[in-house]
Amino acid sequence: MHERIIGLYEENAGAWDEARGRELDDRQWFDRFTSLLPPGASVLDLGCGSGEPVARHLIESGYRVTGVDSSPSLIAMCRERFLNGEWLVGDMRGLDLGRRFDGILAWHSFFHLHFDAQRAMFPRFATHAASGAALMFTSGPQHGEAIGDWQGEPLYHASLDPDEYRGLLHTNDFGVVSFQAGEPATYGPSVWIARKVS
Repeated sequence: MHERIIGLYEENAGAWDEARGRELDDRQWFDRFTSLLPPGASVLDLGCGSGEPVARHLIESGYRVTGVDSSPSLIAMCRERFLNGEWLVGDMRGLDLGRRFDGILAWHSFFHLHFDAQRAMFPRFATHAASGAALMFTSGPQHGEAIGDWQGEPLYHASLDPDEYRGLLHTNDFGVVSFQAGEPATYGPSVWIARKVS
């Protein structure tokens, strides 16, 4: 099911864009994230979708956004809407841009990856993070898988244990700045903010 995620979003790009909405409901987290960034910072948005509302908020706040998404249709929407952003079709699991960013986001995207793919992302985060860069991502509340339903198909989510995330961040030179655990009963998302310490 985790390998179906890319096709599921591409085949339903228009429906996803409409359902996602334009309001940034999680603004308090983005305020915390951007408080760690210098003015005009470069931000790598992994799983950027159609750019609404996250990339729009960042661009309108003066940040330079590079968005990566595996769906060509969603990236096409970004390119049409935001001429001053950089929009790349790609799978975050193979990320190798050859440059570093002041901030990295994997907001409601990282948790679609399978366990080993999530583990393998932390060196990629580190490779693309400048010294002092902020990293924000969402995970599940505990180790396990959760299968939702979207467009009549299973929608895969997975999470490692919070202690394992802490260990992976530490091993890759990130210090945890903020962590809010999700609700285990509903498998609500946990929010992580970390900072590259070297």
